[in-house]
Amino acid sequence: MRVVLLRRSKQLVLVLLLVFGLWIGIIVMNDKLPVHHINMVYSAKTYDSLQANAGADNKYLPEKSINVLDMEQSERKKLAKEVCKLSQKNPNLDSVIKDRVLLDHIIVDDEHRLLYCYVPKVACTNWKRLLMVLMGKANTTNPLSIVADDSHRLNVFRRLDNYTGEEIRYRLDHFMKFMFIRHPFERLVSAFRNKFGQNSSSSDYFRSRYGRQIIKQYRANASEESLARGHDVTFREFVQYIIDPRTVARTNFNEHWRPMVDLCLPCTIQYNVIGKYESLMDDAWLVLEKANLNQKVSFPRSERPSNTNSLIEEYTKHLSREELLHLYHIYEMDFRLFDYHSPGFD
Repeated sequence: MRVVLLRRSKQLVLVLLLVFGLWIGIIVMNDKLPVHHINMVYSAKTYDSLQANAGADNKYLPEKSINVLDMEQSERKKLAKEVCKLSQKNPNLDSVIKDRVLLDHIIVDDEHRLLYCYVPKVACTNWKRLLMVLMGKANTTNPLSIVADDSHRLNVFRRLDNYTGEEIRYRLDHFMKFMFIRHPFERLVSAFRNKFGQNSSSSDYFRSRYGRQIIKQYRANASEESLARGHDVTFREFVQYIIDPRTVARTNFNEHWRPMVDLCLPCTIQYNVIGKYESLMDDAWLVLEKANLNQKVSFPRSERPSNTNSLIEEYTKHLSREELLHLYHIYEMDFRLFDYHSPGFD
């Protein structure tokens, strides 16, 4: 009996020694591992967990890891900062707060501490729909069931220009700020097709408000019907209107073709996320992840965002090189700040 107990005692001691040795080994290895490696391992485990949860809920999850998406953001913000330093036209924050109309494109969600600068023709309808769901402004949990026109009504959201100077500063300092961008010429083509080429109440307004004026100004021997309806504006005529010094000097551009840097002031406001239309679903997921909202809402999923990139050459081929150059200069800061390339100038 004593012999059996002695053998078992020795076996127990060996097991304890083995466990102790493994524990010491783990500590030593962790001390030798760089901190960023440990963080990457942790992020990878977290990402695997997120993948499993997303699969169960059928929610979108990017193929790229969070680390990769964060690095992309760092690169975008670094480039924007470098380009901003070279520009002499950046308004300072004091002047922006004083002239609050410059902040009228920034939507405020006080409850979730979000500031969203919307850029027309860059998925802003779906972002507004999602914010309506998130803020309880719609009787649905499905953003796509919200009528697009309802999301664009003036009184749906409170804008940053509605706050006092002190309140504006606080939100800029403490809320998560994000905006989404798109190739400037692709955005311009999309705006032209949507506002002058489609049959809708919105198109009727743009044809009457801008189309008739454009045809009268830039088309020789225009028909009475065209002058009356403004329904058949060509892209070249539209561009001639945009690059005309009289247009630039006389009035601010409509928001659908106003440069993105003028809408969102990225040289004055430091955005936490600068999303791209080309990586819309990944960047939208990142915004919601950083705001701890991915479990509450999901950005409306699409197989592939509407893409007019292939149409840029088709539309711009009718422009002279001089017209193309003038158009590039109108949107030059958008091209440079957001790392886009202009057709014909690469």
